[in-house]
Amino acid sequence: MVRNIFEKSRKIFDSQQNSILSAATIIMLMIVASRVLGLVRQRILAHFFSASDLSLFFAAFRLPDTVFEVLVFGTFSSAFIPVFAKLAKNDEKDAWKLAGYITNIGLIIFTILALGAGLLSGTLYKVIAPGYAPSDQLVIVRLTKILFVAQGFFVVSYVLTGVLESLKRFLVPALAPLFYNLGIIFGTIFLSGKLGLMAPVVGVFIGAFSHFIIQLPLALKLGFRFIPRLELNEGVRKIGKLALPRVIEVCFLQISKTIELFFASLISTASYTYYTFGNTLQLLPVGIFGTSIAKAALPTLSGLSDSKEDFSKALFKALFEMTFLVIPLAAFLMVLRIPVVRLVYGTDIFTWKSTIETGWVLSAFSVSIVFQAANALLARGFYALHDTKTPVLTSIFSIIFIITMDFVFINIFHTPVWGLAAAFSIGSFLQSLALFILMNRRLNGGFGIAVLVPFFKHVSSSFAAGLVMYVLLKFFDKSVWVKRLSFLGKIEATRDIAFEKFVLDTRYTVNLVILTALVALIGIFLYLFFSFLLKTKELRTFYNLFKRLIFGQGLGASLIKEKEPITPLTSDTDI
Repeated sequence: MVRNIFEKSRKIFDSQQNSILSAATIIMLMIVASRVLGLVRQRILAHFFSASDLSLFFAAFRLPDTVFEVLVFGTFSSAFIPVFAKLAKNDEKDAWKLAGYITNIGLIIFTILALGAGLLSGTLYKVIAPGYAPSDQLVIVRLTKILFVAQGFFVVSYVLTGVLESLKRFLVPALAPLFYNLGIIFGTIFLSGKLGLMAPVVGVFIGAFSHFIIQLPLALKLGFRFIPRLELNEGVRKIGKLALPRVIEVCFLQISKTIELFFASLISTASYTYYTFGNTLQLLPVGIFGTSIAKAALPTLSGLSDSKEDFSKALFKALFEMTFLVIPLAAFLMVLRIPVVRLVYGTDIFTWKSTIETGWVLSAFSVSIVFQAANALLARGFYALHDTKTPVLTSIFSIIFIITMDFVFINIFHTPVWGLAAAFSIGSFLQSLALFILMNRRLNGGFGIAVLVPFFKHVSSSFAAGLVMYVLLKFFDKSVWVKRLSFLGKIEATRDIAFEKFVLDTRYTVNLVILTALVALIGIFLYLFFSFLLKTKELRTFYNLFKRLIFGQGLGASLIKEKEPITPLTSDTDI
């Protein structure tokens, strides 16, 4: 019996996910768990450290994140997975050699960049975070040097992630971020009393190592090996050629993020914490429904790149099913921003002012959620067509626009830190619009407004549901009732109705949870109801998926329906 349980568990971790929807479902579930843990991590940080102290911790990530994202994210999402996946179909041995060479090259480049940035970190932070006091900058530099070491594990770990996702093993790579968050959580809880702000940094180190080590066994089983040599073969050169535009794009993106730190530091010491906390909340729906579907779609879209009709059908069907899920979540976060921030970050040392500031950041970010999700999928659509230049150029133009708007909002309009989130949302919208038009022209030869009908249906349903949610939230909140709505009880027609018995005192956590949950549930029901009235096609798709889950029919159907043509990789037949 124990052996059978072990074998079944092993098959779950080893098995392929051969459709976009089955892969995306696994990734979604794991991302939900990871994002929830991420919120728990932020809550714990807010419990142990003030917003001003946390601002130093978050600022310390800026240089390590820049080096890591330029090197790793600039390569794997756009270049490594398509090249490795295609090579593995034809020559598995060469594919594993390629993975080994890329690992070595990545470590060498990272080491050089990390040493240089680490040595110059004192000078660099004086430039990119001038609003911090000199003593605070010294703390940031000390934390930064340790974070660079932790990022080294991620360089190798993301090679393993790329390998496993190329072979359609999405479960283990999706589990890895859970262990990263757990490392920070446990490090903060158990070490903060002795190490202070250094405790979560040690947790980052533990989490990064865990992120690597959980993926290593399956990667080794499938064929990955560390190779003690370098070779700039055809595969390596092709990855370099495909990755170069994406690396340039990521460089611009990191410049944009660094400028956000620059302006946030000028507003106040705590502003960067408000910005980071708001960003963490809005990334939840982006990660669950944007990143998961986009990552799951890339291998399949790469396999359909020779058929314009099948590729178009798969891409746009995935896009509109994504927006069906993401747009209402954006509306919910805009309406419920204050309750959500209070419930997630509402510790004794996270003040009401901090809650309001973070809530405005979240609201400004929420506008961009659907566009971020769409950008992730559309960009990967271009990557699958071996076109990295188009998404890179559109991204660079949007980043330049965002940087310009950062300056306008903060230096000219003198907005609080939510201005940085608003600038990001506007830039994301322009990028998404450009990518959609360019992709539609490439696949269909032109752009017609009719193709956006599903999107408009989702927006209309979300707006109607969000409006009702807003009214209900204000009506049943005692603080709002006392200040603004008590006049309703004085109207002749409503004088006999005891309105005050229906309101909740949201100063108490239990009442806040009840009100938020009820309003959210009503909003979900209304969104589905309005979608039904508008005959939204995506509603039926997810209704059928729900039936398959309930009645145990599996996830055989995909975003390309039951005819999704996915060819097993060579190594898959041996496992």
